[in-house]
Amino acid sequence: MSLYRKYRPQTLADVVGQEHVVSTLEHAITQGQVAHAYLFAGSRGTGKTSVARILAKHLLTQRMEDEVLKRQTENGVVEGTIVDLVEIDAASNTGVDNIRDLIEKVQFSPVAASAKVYIIDEVHMLSKGAFNALLKTLEEPPPYAYFILATTELQKIPSTIQSRCQRFSFHQIREEDIIRRLQYIADREGITADRAALRAIARHAQGGMRDAISLLDQLRSLANVTAEEVQRRLGESGQEHVLPLLQALENGDREEVLRIVQHLEEAGIALETFVRQLLAEVRTRLHATVEARGSAEGHVRMLDVLLTVIRDIRIAPVPGLVLESALLRLCGEADETPPPKKEFRLLKKAKEEPAENKPAPAPQKESRAEAAEEAKNQALRTGAGQTKEKAPGKETLIEAPEVTLDAMAAVWPEIAAKAVPAALRMSLKNGRVTAVAGKTVTLSFASNFHRERVAQKEGIHMLEQLLHDHFKRPLRLECVLDEEKDVRPMADESLVDLAEAVNEIF
Repeated sequence: MSLYRKYRPQTLADVVGQEHVVSTLEHAITQGQVAHAYLFAGSRGTGKTSVARILAKHLLTQRMEDEVLKRQTENGVVEGTIVDLVEIDAASNTGVDNIRDLIEKVQFSPVAASAKVYIIDEVHMLSKGAFNALLKTLEEPPPYAYFILATTELQKIPSTIQSRCQRFSFHQIREEDIIRRLQYIADREGITADRAALRAIARHAQGGMRDAISLLDQLRSLANVTAEEVQRRLGESGQEHVLPLLQALENGDREEVLRIVQHLEEAGIALETFVRQLLAEVRTRLHATVEARGSAEGHVRMLDVLLTVIRDIRIAPVPGLVLESALLRLCGEADETPPPKKEFRLLKKAKEEPAENKPAPAPQKESRAEAAEEAKNQALRTGAGQTKEKAPGKETLIEAPEVTLDAMAAVWPEIAAKAVPAALRMSLKNGRVTAVAGKTVTLSFASNFHRERVAQKEGIHMLEQLLHDHFKRPLRLECVLDEEKDVRPMADESLVDLAEAVNEIF
């Protein structure tokens, strides 16, 4: 017998990771308030069918006083031999005729048990006509009939069906809970497995206990199950590449980004699954940033791009290309854009000056000696009271611009465009130069959020350096709030909308 069948939960106390479901059902059983229709929804391997069978055991034996008959009925549920328990795979019985046949048999009383229980697995596969045929029976079933519907795709269940059932959502099982269960099974079966191997199996199962136990069963023939053996036999899950990829994005390392995507494709890792893992990590970092009251704009931008990727990757002829282009776009935003060379800017301005203002070009000298002699003669001609001209090649093409409010307002868009990262540039769009007093430049903001971001030490230092490069003198930047603006903090509606989209993915 396979391990996942051998260690399938037989009581509610054995169910792992679904405490919210177990506690509610236990209370309903204790109070005698079990409903006639349940809808269990959740991803594969999270315990929906197991809990349905456990609940069926209780319903089928709830009024039995004979312990022998009760035990036989429970064994019949485990073995699938009791006639009053009907399990239907909706994927193979999708038509309306199948459901009509079921409804006709519901009218007959139980044969050997206290009730009749119908478990319909993958119920979302039923046709529209089959759902319509089931509606009336779910709403007014016979007193002895109970229905337990299970699905992995709740959104495909008509609302009319959902409203007639008590709905329970089965969560993905936590990694630590899966590891503890695997360790228990390994100890009972005499399987030698280190903790890292069990963690690798749990990570590969992606929240499904049944998948995790099946993977352990696949590896039980090894003398010692190690993490290396798990990876070699099961392949990579993609999770191990999430953190390196995020680091490459932060560093702006395009080559590393492309290398990781290429490795994912060569390893046969589903790119959609990898993007989901990436979304989960970015979402975790977003929550941590919000709790620390930091700027979450970078995380929001990344989530927005990745949500678009996970939508487009399903229909793209080359999925890897969709992921590469999105990641390179994110990588480009992390890069620092180098400012244009000062020499080029100065020469360009000098070139735009009127020809009459330009000094006459000096004739080319054949040697340094001739140039020095010419300079000496020129000095004698101008007289001792005049200032000597600077040596050729040392002249300044233009002088430092005057620092005025008009000059600062004219050059500010150019200064702001050079600021990095992109989040800082976006906040600068909320500000405007309102005063220049001596060496102090005042920048006013309508939003306190954007003012605080620009006023951070790194941002101020970068902007003051850019101002120094242009005006050739040290200037101090001061960030203030517009007095006439309402600067109360506002909720970021785009962040709320994005968080709801991420919750739909997970």
